[in-house]
Amino acid sequence: MQLESLKMFCDVVETGSFSRAAQLNHVTQSAVSQQIRALENRYEQKLLSRSARQVTPTPAGERLFRGCKEILARFAEVEQEIREQATEVAGTSTVSTIYSVGLHELNAVQKQLLKAHPKVNMRLNYRRNDQVYDDVILGAAEIGIVAYPQPRAGVDILPFRDDKLAVVCAPNHPFATKAKVSLTALSGVPFIAFDREAPTRKALDRLFREKNIDINPVMEMDNVETIKRAVEMGLGVAILPISTSQSEVKAGSLVAKPFAEGPVSRPIGLLIRKGKYLDRASAAVLEAFKAAANIPSAAEEA
Repeated sequence: MQLESLKMFCDVVETGSFSRAAQLNHVTQSAVSQQIRALENRYEQKLLSRSARQVTPTPAGERLFRGCKEILARFAEVEQEIREQATEVAGTSTVSTIYSVGLHELNAVQKQLLKAHPKVNMRLNYRRNDQVYDDVILGAAEIGIVAYPQPRAGVDILPFRDDKLAVVCAPNHPFATKAKVSLTALSGVPFIAFDREAPTRKALDRLFREKNIDINPVMEMDNVETIKRAVEMGLGVAILPISTSQSEVKAGSLVAKPFAEGPVSRPIGLLIRKGKYLDRASAAVLEAFKAAANIPSAAEEA
């Protein structure tokens, strides 16, 4: 019996899917099925219960799963001890991030990483919010960055930062001369919104409903860059993270105004696959995120 077989079995249990387990292990779904069948033949009993929607472990499968996780975790520790003998941290770690954070808010993380570990490369994948979760769960990324992080099976969430939001408009818009803009003033004004599935859009829609404000978006965009271009063209106003429009505000192509009701912000979270072993490069990247966000490091927490 090989460790690869045990890992495939654990991945099927954790994801509830043969196809996802196959993706995680870079093999065909048939190969995963053969490994599971070999395990069931070895123990002469069913280890998994298959339904149309999900795969779940039988009582025997649950016991094997718990034991396998301990074995795999210990093996990962041994491998880590061997890797730790290297004198320098080097390598590449993949981070899947939503556009607005990846393009505008990671300079401090990059600088911290370069200073501490110059041979570690942080590779960024720009993805939609729901795709970031999938990348982390399926192992396509070691770390994920999302707005309004929500609990999901198989994922651990670390708070990263809170983005302050502002009303953004063109310089010739009536809002541009105001010190602050009330949420109620947005009623009836042409509004450029994120698409309906974006967490920021859903959160703003809830805020508008709570305030009984009727917003009718004239355009819906899937990322912050296209929203800014539409606002610059005078097609409407938008609510965006202040950090994403700083360069345009400095250049004079956009104006950002705070809310009269007080600060409004959106939480940004880091995603790690639950129970996932992070290699030294990925651990260094995570520490750089923590340092940039003033999150206690693993050493400080100990």
